[in-house]
Amino acid sequence: MKTATTDDTDKISIQVIERMISLLDTLALYPDPVSLKELSAVTGLHPSTAHRILNDLVVKRFVDRSEPGSYRLGMRLLELGNVVKSRLNVREAALDFMRGLHRKTNQTVNLSVRQSDEIVYIDRAFSERSGMQVVRAIGGRAPLHLTSTGKLFLSIDDPKMVRAYATRTGLAGHNKNSITDLSKLERELSLVRALGYARDNEELELGVRCMAAGIRDDSGKMVAGLSISAPADRLQEEWVEDLINTANQISAVLGYTSQQ
Repeated sequence: MKTATTDDTDKISIQVIERMISLLDTLALYPDPVSLKELSAVTGLHPSTAHRILNDLVVKRFVDRSEPGSYRLGMRLLELGNVVKSRLNVREAALDFMRGLHRKTNQTVNLSVRQSDEIVYIDRAFSERSGMQVVRAIGGRAPLHLTSTGKLFLSIDDPKMVRAYATRTGLAGHNKNSITDLSKLERELSLVRALGYARDNEELELGVRCMAAGIRDDSGKMVAGLSISAPADRLQEEWVEDLINTANQISAVLGYTSQQ
């Protein structure tokens, strides 16, 4: 009689895991409980094999047996998902992608979040080759209406909230390019919504232009903005696509899907 080798045991273990994942993925496709017959048909597993694996998943609470012969995803998956979510933060998710975007553009890449009426810079990827002195350090703040990321956040506010922001801040400007008129700001925000990204055309600092795209979490909420800052004469239009793609990649790590 042939003795099972370590390789044989490993192959069997991998096969079981693949079948388990297949069943979980199939259950995820259905909003309602799914019959064993349906699961067997979709996964291609023999009913007895599917039943055996499902029973083990029920014991571990990865699957619930809603009624005899019907199954749905279990609460254990939600519990583990919440653990993963609690350990993720936007800075950790973004950093490697920011570095990649910086290598591609050779310009400063910023990660910012909203705090009340300002954005706060929480991380940055840059080098001396960018040719631009970093004006605001990590932890620095800037008004929403003068920054590309700030405009992103204002663009998702309803009109009443934007008017309230304008009243609170007076739309104070920093230079001749700053938007200090509410009607002009509203037109700018409408353009941001239409394009899906925002710009700062030397409105915060003369000689510096920026473009920003939003980062969303698993609930679809915008949690941060990713921006490229460059000397005004060096900002290139082709970077918009790279910027948006990078922001989308970070959002995907945080659990956001484009179907949301």
